[in-house]
Amino acid sequence: MPHSSQNLSDTLVHMGRPARKDGRHVNLPLELGSTIVFDTLDAFEAARDARYENGTQYYGRYGNEATFQLEHMLAELEQADGVSLTSSGVAAITITLLTFAQPGKHLLVADHVYGNTRNFCDGVLRQIGVETEYFDPMIGADLSKLIRDNTCAIMFEAPGSGTFEMPDIRAISGVARAANIPAILDGTWATPVFCNALTLGADVVVASMSKYLSGHSDCMLGMIACNAKYFEDIRKTLFAVGDKTGAQEVFLALRGLRTLKMRMLHVDQAGRDMAQWLGQQPQVKRILHPAFESCPGHAFWKRDFTGSAGLFSVVFHPCDKSQIRSFVDALQLFGIGVSWGGYESLVLPVTPQRNAGTWDEDGQLVRFNIGFEELDSLKADLSKALPLLNIAPE
Repeated sequence: MPHSSQNLSDTLVHMGRPARKDGRHVNLPLELGSTIVFDTLDAFEAARDARYENGTQYYGRYGNEATFQLEHMLAELEQADGVSLTSSGVAAITITLLTFAQPGKHLLVADHVYGNTRNFCDGVLRQIGVETEYFDPMIGADLSKLIRDNTCAIMFEAPGSGTFEMPDIRAISGVARAANIPAILDGTWATPVFCNALTLGADVVVASMSKYLSGHSDCMLGMIACNAKYFEDIRKTLFAVGDKTGAQEVFLALRGLRTLKMRMLHVDQAGRDMAQWLGQQPQVKRILHPAFESCPGHAFWKRDFTGSAGLFSVVFHPCDKSQIRSFVDALQLFGIGVSWGGYESLVLPVTPQRNAGTWDEDGQLVRFNIGFEELDSLKADLSKALPLLNIAPE
């Protein structure tokens, strides 16, 4: 079951902190170190043999007290059996896929995934002999028709990058479970505040902690949360690759998580407000936001999620691309950037890439991240720029 509001608040405030003692710091100190020494060879060998376990201090690359505290906290939030930290969200995706996608295997990937996921599949995995087949993210249980004897995993997002289709997590995870392969979900958008995908049947949840989880656009970090069945295999791949989280990033993530619930509640409301307002503007053709009925998969969002992020897309009526560029450049409070999930509002034109189908929406797609500015100020900024979109008469 999802966390209760009270339990979530308690977890965010009290986990990942020093043990109770008088005179303690509120936050763990920034912890640096590579070599960890032992007094006996027996103790060293015991640590070496248990190095893949969360909490074993063997060598700095395998973790320290701060990283273990963060992993435990995230496991509680995600209701996972274990969590492994990575140096970025992309690393979380690629390390997870490398764990399962060996040469000769067949990988199923939703056609709306993050561009770097697609690039890794079409580049690195193809070079080592892995066949990636892209599928319609709204296929649901019919995905079972694409399963082969050598299918190794299913990778999808909820919602999709840029276009925000919300797949049926339960149905896709059920297909994976029946085939005895892992269902891997990129759950960066909702965070565990609004969705616990592992309780819906997913086996692995990856996320970019550079987004909402850290929350201040100053931290490169990723995480892999999973059930016990796949935890050790993923962790072995992680350490074999040599990926390592930075001490400062761990410190920043622990700090940022304290306010996660409050931040998510704000962007949920602010994002819906801005999306609704944009939907009333004559230049806007369609809102792609899972909380709105105009977005594919809205019913799955309503069933499985308790809220929404402040990230969504708008389809503007057909216009010249130069007008879109002028519109974006004219905005003063919206920065132009590839990330999101911080306190600042962002805007970015999007060109969806598709393999299994085509993106045939007639109009210009633009993604918005709603931050913590005053909504009236954001609306005023948009109101000045929207007239630059001179819609041609039909």
